[in-house]
Amino acid sequence: MESYAEDLRDQEKALENIRHKLALLPDASGCYLMKNSEGTIIYVGKAKVLKNRVRSYFTGSHNGKTQRLVSDIRDFEYIVTGSNMEALILECNLIKKYQPRYNVLLKDDKTFPYLKITNEEHPKLEVTRRVLKDKAKYFGPYPNSYAAHQTKKLLDRMYPLRKCGVMPKEVCLYYHMHQCLGPCVKEVEQETYDQIGQEIGSFLSGGHEEIKKDLQHKMQEAAEELYFERAKELRDQIISIDAMMEKQKITTADAKDRDVFGFSVDKGWMCVQILYVRKGKMIERHMSTFPFYGEAYSDFMSYVTQYYSDNPAVPQEILLPDTPKLMKQAEPGDVGQSAEAEAAPHTATTEGTRQTSNDAAQEAGTVPDVQNAEHSFERLADTLLVAEERVSYGEALDRDNTETQLSGGLEEPATAAHALAEWLDVKVLVPQRGLKKQMTGMATENARVALDEKFKLIERDEERTSKAASNLGRAIGLDSLHRVEAFDNSNIQGSDPVSAMIVFIDGKPAKKEYRKYKIRSVQGPDDYETMREVIRRRYERVLKENLERPNLIVVDGGRGQIKAAVDVLENELGLFIPVCGLVKDAKHRTSQLLVGDSPEAVTLARNSEEFYLLQRIQDEVHRFAITFHREQRGKSMVTSRLDSIPGIGEKRRKLLLKHFGSLKKIREASVEDFRPLSIGDKLARQIIAALREEES
Repeated sequence: MESYAEDLRDQEKALENIRHKLALLPDASGCYLMKNSEGTIIYVGKAKVLKNRVRSYFTGSHNGKTQRLVSDIRDFEYIVTGSNMEALILECNLIKKYQPRYNVLLKDDKTFPYLKITNEEHPKLEVTRRVLKDKAKYFGPYPNSYAAHQTKKLLDRMYPLRKCGVMPKEVCLYYHMHQCLGPCVKEVEQETYDQIGQEIGSFLSGGHEEIKKDLQHKMQEAAEELYFERAKELRDQIISIDAMMEKQKITTADAKDRDVFGFSVDKGWMCVQILYVRKGKMIERHMSTFPFYGEAYSDFMSYVTQYYSDNPAVPQEILLPDTPKLMKQAEPGDVGQSAEAEAAPHTATTEGTRQTSNDAAQEAGTVPDVQNAEHSFERLADTLLVAEERVSYGEALDRDNTETQLSGGLEEPATAAHALAEWLDVKVLVPQRGLKKQMTGMATENARVALDEKFKLIERDEERTSKAASNLGRAIGLDSLHRVEAFDNSNIQGSDPVSAMIVFIDGKPAKKEYRKYKIRSVQGPDDYETMREVIRRRYERVLKENLERPNLIVVDGGRGQIKAAVDVLENELGLFIPVCGLVKDAKHRTSQLLVGDSPEAVTLARNSEEFYLLQRIQDEVHRFAITFHREQRGKSMVTSRLDSIPGIGEKRRKLLLKHFGSLKKIREASVEDFRPLSIGDKLARQIIAALREEES
């Protein structure tokens, strides 16, 4: 009670300090760092006006996830920047440095692969995730490792760069397959490598049609000269190119490289979809799903900023979605129908010729079918909202929410896009109508579908697990099977005996309630007495502390273990809780379930959800028990070896292990190595001799 009162006093003191600091916040852009009671940075944010944005956390009401963040804040710092762009970059760097728990974080597995032609005397093609300033040629990024390696596999067949890491003394199989020029045995001109590099660059930059025509010409020549094997190789290369290119779904007339972003939020989670358009063709997509705690659009922009800081090869154009507040919540096919109404308050420009009203109506169609969108963009030259020319979108929001939503400034798509464009020095657009609006709509719709699927899978899994627990309860004869506690014993010929208990609630493991037991009263390998001790210790504590009682107790074993557990429960503790046993077959797999006073087998279908639940319970309790036993056995082995040496007590044993790290290193040490521990040469020689003698 006293500690709780002390926590309240500390919290009130911290809030008083925060109120004083809020009054001193400047009217400037910058970043803010929220700290918890331990001084750890838990959230980093950016703001166009620091005073408004930071104050919004401590005034008014918040949703559940933001309230969770606010409840942990005990102090804050801020850094003033000269512009929104600086705030965007600074936020990215601070997130990388401090890894705050409430921020969107790109993990290591979010780095993207590139294709690289090395800058060497004899260059080679490889896949890498690091872009260095080494004068090599980089192509990418690719959405995943599979896409990068498949492209490399095709290029390796088409272009004979060396494949080996270290130059061999004689030619390898690749040379005989015409996939290597053989620089290990003959001189290769630099012009040859330059030409190959240009052709690879042309291929990866969308010039595959020209290369395909060249291959077809070479195939015909080889066939005419009766080199049928060579003709077949060339034909296979053409087929591989066609197979790769037919995956590309959308074709644009301007042949630009674009990254198209979309995002969706639900239940405190965000899903971001990136559509990769290269040389006017949509080739792939990438999806990331993660929890978020701040403002949706601000956290989305944090993701985008981190993405480009880790992937320096940026496209010619980036398309960002508008905020959900401004986007019409419609079916996928309706995206773009109200484009004119949405764009009304804004200043918009066109790329090329201005559209007539008929053209605009023609644009406002459906999201393009990903499988069949081969039509040209020339007919659909769309009207765009250019980030630099867009005015504040606050008029479109509900007035009551304006201060909360816009206090950060960088939550505005226009402001965020402008800052990103200034930083990356590329065109960043927030399309309001036309095909580009449809593309961001497609990315957003894909994100929404992916997020819906995630929650449906979770719900389905919970339904199946809960149903399995109910069915198992009915099979045993119980009305409810909410809580199951399972026990397993572990020892090797009676040495280091331990036991473990796990808990399943509604068919799912509750790992916070797992318990480990060192057996105290049993000598030798007596599984029944071990079961009696651990059941007694567990349920004496349940009675003493009035803990929740299980609906079913599961013991790993047969009739003997069941009787031992029931005897302790009923005759010593006065508890009448059903006990069942899980019997394993010769291959140590769950075989049958024994239930009842005179335990009888309960028949369960091997392919049923309830039998699978029993398997999970038995496997989990065995894993938990055996892991604990290995830990104890390892400790006892170390203890017995060192403690058997005269002059080594508990303090010196801990000191030796801390200094050397393991028995092996102590055994291999010299007498001089013991002197920093204030251990004399005589005792050091005794330690080394004893350990080496035991090893032999």
